[in-house]
Amino acid sequence: MKMISWNVNGLRAILKKGALQELIAQERPDVLCLQETKAKQGQAEVDFAEYEELWNSAERAGYSGTAIFTKEQPLSVRYGFPDEICNKYDGWADGFGDARKEGRVLAAEFADFWLINVYVPNEKDDLGRMKYRELIWDKALLDYMKILNAQKPVVVCGDFNVAHEEIDLARPKQNEGHAGFTKTGRVGMTNFLAAGFLDSFRELHPDEERYTWWSYRGGARQRNVGWRIDYFLVSESLRERIAAAEILDEVMGSDHCPVMLELK
Repeated sequence: MKMISWNVNGLRAILKKGALQELIAQERPDVLCLQETKAKQGQAEVDFAEYEELWNSAERAGYSGTAIFTKEQPLSVRYGFPDEICNKYDGWADGFGDARKEGRVLAAEFADFWLINVYVPNEKDDLGRMKYRELIWDKALLDYMKILNAQKPVVVCGDFNVAHEEIDLARPKQNEGHAGFTKTGRVGMTNFLAAGFLDSFRELHPDEERYTWWSYRGGARQRNVGWRIDYFLVSESLRERIAAAEILDEVMGSDHCPVMLELK
């Protein structure tokens, strides 16, 4: 099964550019996971006849949101975190209740694995959401991954808004402690891996310096001054099934590029 994940930074905009249509025609993924759709179902002119559409849109117009387009009909679909997790972390001052309305988590169950599509909140330039990431979000996501992993293997993809190691961004020294490369955010990713989930790209490309996001400022993409913040994480039990894990950095249309995972 071939899966692609892409933060499109606005589904309607990327459709107008033709970039998503070109990606589907060229790569023909079995499953396509999108983040930051900034649209509700019906607002974007989506016409991919081969795919079933699954949407988890933010209540706030033009903001956040995730979607899954799949050729194989899922056995079940879950929107957001389950109540047991929401209740566990409810009441945080930064408003976990608000985050539940942002359409950041969408899960689909297939015959032999769960797929979770996530758009993780960024820490904000002033790091105003850093504690929220540390005390709420990353823990909630890991709890969810563990709950589903107890049922069957898990694939988690999306924009995690963190570069894990120095190799994952072009200028680690200059960005140390900044949003996307704080100790807090990096520990969150470390905890995912320590819990038995694998960074599929690093499994196959341990030393490659490749990026998935570039600032629109200063010609960063042209100069390849980027960050790797988009991932496919998989359960340890899926290690031998990883046939390919690639970064499709030639694909334009967003400030992110797509990432791909193929399972045997």
